Formats: sequence, structure tokens, C-alpha cells
Amino acid sequence: MTPYVDAAALVALAKRAEERTAAPCSCTKTPLDGWQSQPLSLDETQLVEIATLMHEAHAEPTFEEYRPDNVQYWSADAPIAPQYFPYNRCGVWECSQCGRLYLRYTEGGGYFVDRRIRAVKSVLIVDVGVK
Repeated sequence: MTPYVDAAALVALAKRAEERTAAPCSCTKTPLDGWQSQPLSLDETQLVEIATLMHEAHAEPTFEEYRPDNVQYWSADAPIAPQYFPYNRCGVWECSQCGRLYLRYTEGGGYFVDRRIRAVKSVLIVDVGVK
């Protein structure tokens, strides 16, 4: 079972990853600073799920988004708020080659399924509770 991490633990994981990763890697071919549909250039076999932001106590996590100052969902500057959508449905994935961290979830609509991915930056993680 993949362990649940809260915002503080996610910050610690992100800082550890940032300290040890500097060199380019095949996982950085496409910029993933903001949410992106998972690019075909990304070799999924080099990603390993190390944690989850999906809390088992929340049978149905909120769809409410945390968007201070109306920042857009796709923005590279959008905060990473683990208790809000889509973060509350994400797995935390690590590149086995370079150690970079990514968040991944599957967006589902009436006629589509889209696997989305975003790089984790510690400075963007915020610990705010759902109203």
C-alpha cells in the first residue's frame, strides 16, 4: 500500500528531491511546471509511485480548487494544495533515474480520460484546509 503524505511530508520529499537533482534527465524533455497531459515522450517505466495525497478517511475528496487571486489551474505558479482538487487525488511519483518528483492523477470526463502530470516544487506547496 502506498503511504499517505500530508503537506509537511510532501515539502520534505520535494526539498530532498531538489537537493539531489540538477542534471537534465529524459523526464525533463517536456516542461512539467504546470499541469500537462502526460507527454508521450515521458517513459513511464522510470517513474515509481512513492506516496499518495489521497487520504483514506475521505471517501469522496472535494472537487473544490484552491485558486488564490484567481490563479489558473494550468499555471506553473499555481499553488500545490494537497487537500484540494486535483491534488487530493494524486499519487506522488519519483523518477528512478534522477529523483525528481511528480504528481499524477487521471482526469475523467464524459468522453475522455486524460492522465495528467505536474512537477513538484517545494516553494509552491501550501498547507491550507478545506473550508
